[in-house]
Amino acid sequence: MMLTHLLIRLFVRNHALCQDPVVRLRYGMLSGAVGIAVNLILSAIKMTAAILSGSIALGADAVNNLSDAGSSVITLTGFKMSGKPADNEHPFGHGRIEYVSALIVATIIISVGVNFFKEAVVRIIHPVATLNDWPLIALIAGTLLFKVWLFFFYRAIGKKIDSTILKAQAFDSLSDLISTVIVLVGLIASRYTAFPVDGVTGVVVAVFIIWGGIDLLLGAANPLLGVPPDAELVENLRKCLLAQKGIHGVHDVIMHNYGPNLYFATAHAEVDHGGDLVSMHDILENAEVAVAQELPIRLTLHCDPFSNDDQLVKKWRVRLENAVGHFDPVFKVYDFWVDEKQKTLHFHMLTPRTYSCSNEEICCTLTAMLAKFDPDVKLAIQFIYAYV
Repeated sequence: MMLTHLLIRLFVRNHALCQDPVVRLRYGMLSGAVGIAVNLILSAIKMTAAILSGSIALGADAVNNLSDAGSSVITLTGFKMSGKPADNEHPFGHGRIEYVSALIVATIIISVGVNFFKEAVVRIIHPVATLNDWPLIALIAGTLLFKVWLFFFYRAIGKKIDSTILKAQAFDSLSDLISTVIVLVGLIASRYTAFPVDGVTGVVVAVFIIWGGIDLLLGAANPLLGVPPDAELVENLRKCLLAQKGIHGVHDVIMHNYGPNLYFATAHAEVDHGGDLVSMHDILENAEVAVAQELPIRLTLHCDPFSNDDQLVKKWRVRLENAVGHFDPVFKVYDFWVDEKQKTLHFHMLTPRTYSCSNEEICCTLTAMLAKFDPDVKLAIQFIYAYV
């Protein structure tokens, strides 16, 4: 870790400001450059050893390191491009390029793994003698130190700047480490048996490569498809909004990720219905500014008038919330109002996307529970689902 800290101090100016876009870009550039250098060195060593020994497993491991060097080039390019400011064609910025870069890396890894899987199977069917003396084994064992350090290097910087692709690179370094250990075991074992250990080892290494590539592919695709934001970030958003003067509740939060530490969001804020339009506008605008100052979120708020004085509304809301709580505490009630003439309770209800009861069954059950207060009461429910 000392070498990691030294590199950071030497090449990342203002390194303590990890979430600053410029500093984050410097971290990414450093990570890409280090990855290229280390993996090219490892690939050259292992490829030379593979040519001398004739080992297909060692060749697979060498090409795997070469693909890692190529991945680092893509990582470096991805960081550089994701740091570009927003433009007319990309008004939300270029942050998602980092996820696209990870997809390209994953595709390269999977293709390399498939090719070597086929070669290794052929080597099992048609075994070839390999050179596996102890100096060669010692040389390959020494390369493990490079990957151990690279794993900790990627993991440390990935955590510092919360980078999906660097965390993936750390995992890839760990899988490379395991692959090299398997190759070593195969080289040693082949000294004592005529069994095609090299081919079998090559298959195992290829499977590791493919597995790691698929995992990286899924991890990169999910943010592009759209996944719920971090629960802690959502909770911090709620706390920040509820701390603002005039806001009594927050719901219907929708948050979109446009790259690491860049979110665009909308939410409904409950504001006292007795205020004038100008004061409501000022309350919401001040809240949006407060969120932008505290969190990496650009927020747009929708105003929901909130009645805290109408006794009829308060009475029926308490009855409804008690009934909903008994039915399932997971459900949440929003945008509640009473049509006194029609004896109808209008409200939105947040429910899970998949639930054992249908919406009609939920409505009937809640209506029956509230009928003890007024047998003519009716419910007009708009069922909604959470995006966070």
